[in-house]
Amino acid sequence: MGKFWVIFVASISILLPFLCNSFSPETPTDRRVLVLLDDLAVKSSHSSYFNSLKLRGFDLDFKLTDDPKIALQRYGQYLYDALILFCPSVERFGGSVDVAAIINFVDSGHDLIIAADVNASDLIREIATECGVDFDEDPSAMVIDHTGYAVSETEGDHTLIASDDFIKSDVIIGSKKIEAPVLFQGIGHSLNPVNSLVLKVLSASPSAYSANPLSKLSTPPSLTGSAISLVSVVQARNNARILITGSLSMFSNRFFRSGVQKSGSSTKYEKSGNEQFLTELSKWIFHERGHLKAVNVKHHKVGETDESALYRINDELEYSVEIYEWSGTSWEPYVTDDVQVQFYMMSPYVLKTLSNDKKGLYSASFKVPDVYGVFQFKVEYQKLGYTSLSLSKQVSYFVSHDSGYNFSFETSLTSYLEETCNRNRSSQKSV
Repeated sequence: MGKFWVIFVASISILLPFLCNSFSPETPTDRRVLVLLDDLAVKSSHSSYFNSLKLRGFDLDFKLTDDPKIALQRYGQYLYDALILFCPSVERFGGSVDVAAIINFVDSGHDLIIAADVNASDLIREIATECGVDFDEDPSAMVIDHTGYAVSETEGDHTLIASDDFIKSDVIIGSKKIEAPVLFQGIGHSLNPVNSLVLKVLSASPSAYSANPLSKLSTPPSLTGSAISLVSVVQARNNARILITGSLSMFSNRFFRSGVQKSGSSTKYEKSGNEQFLTELSKWIFHERGHLKAVNVKHHKVGETDESALYRINDELEYSVEIYEWSGTSWEPYVTDDVQVQFYMMSPYVLKTLSNDKKGLYSASFKVPDVYGVFQFKVEYQKLGYTSLSLSKQVSYFVSHDSGYNFSFETSLTSYLEETCNRNRSSQKSV
């Protein structure tokens, strides 16, 4: 028994650094990524994409989907901070990984990339549906575009798409313009209209449709035009990020290095936009961009520096908070003009836009309203592509300038009503 405990303790001491080396809000890029493949050849055929992640400091752990030892967590701790599913045809995962485990992984704040293709299994489709998108139900369908296809000597069915319909967001796909179209070959998907968190990042053209390229259309296709999403992203309410696409090929070395000419255009690019687009998008997915943090939330009377536990009606207050954005290597001041603070009790009594000093400090001053109650300073900041900020700080007491009655959160509603009734009785007796 003694030997067992020695072995057990030794094992735990070895595992603890591994288990604890997970995503930290202070260093969002210090991350371990599990990459699940249904074919080890993908590791070499898509090496340019994987190498771009490694060069930015990511630790990739490659495993086949049927590995019986696959696990996302152990001893209640997650082993990885992100998951890449480059396994379109997987019917069942090995180990303890299944749909529920993957959804729980995301629900716990971790990131996910899903790349499918024409061989997409029901399992991959189910995971995508759970994330808010639906691949075309026809298992033989591909995205076809007789206008927006890539000119090719070998691809004559117009399933090799050249798309440049990008989301208008520098924080998601980078500020440098992507000049060349992105090559896509695979299956399209639609967004679940109920899920407001899903965004199309790369859309098909109005002339595109989803159908079997080997047969003639007998019925109108269910997916057509710009409603077809080629690449979509999700930022969950817990700030976990997801990328979903129906083209594993778009990550391949062949597509990265291939020249591209869009039909109807005389411009021929020596290199497609795939590498730039997917590299920049991965920076957003893995929180190297658009990741905010708020620190040093303070409030005090104007002219003072110490936070007060007691404010009176009509006092002049000052509220401040520091906001920073992760640059990939360090925290830099986040500069914008649309952060607001609410002075809140059931509804905002004061709503002020915070001014900033260009160094990350946001502040505003205002007068305490002439209203009894327990208030909160609230900042609810949501902006396309950025992690949301939800800050709340309760003010402990408010004191009327004339009655002297102390109203606090700790004072129950019952005792407050009793006090008010007693005062009314006293007033009536005196009259």
